[in-house]
Amino acid sequence: MMKRLLPAPQVSLGLFVMWLLLNRSMSAGHVLLALVLALGLPLMFHELRPQKVRVRSFGAVVRLCFRVMVDTTRSNIAVLRFLLLPGTRRHPPDFVKIPLELRDPNGLAVLAMIVCITPGTAWAELSLDRSMLMLHVLEVDDPQAIVHHVKTCYERPLMEIFE
Repeated sequence: MMKRLLPAPQVSLGLFVMWLLLNRSMSAGHVLLALVLALGLPLMFHELRPQKVRVRSFGAVVRLCFRVMVDTTRSNIAVLRFLLLPGTRRHPPDFVKIPLELRDPNGLAVLAMIVCITPGTAWAELSLDRSMLMLHVLEVDDPQAIVHHVKTCYERPLMEIFE
């Protein structure tokens, strides 16, 4: 019963506190509106959350975070080289299609965030059936190497974490 009335207590608390902090007011009107928003918004939007997040391997989370930091650093250096020395471009940009085994909606969302924050990837699209990720990459020499990298370095750990 309580879960139906308060589907996301941390979100409700965060909304309540943020509303009051952003408005810098504890007046009765602001407190009442903060309560309405904090209780009403999670109720209205709880169906949008695909499923509860269950992390199955915290070690995989740490390894994945480290891998993303290393790859992001390398990509930053490559993009910086490209911007400072545009004549040194080695390969043309291209779209790479990556077949996916990962099906967990939360894992797919994390995968999308990883590939979108990595410099050198300008655009990503997930197919409607969630079986293919199309990724725009700034320099593509070997598309299969990119597919292999995404699948082994990101998809496999995400499957270990979420599935």
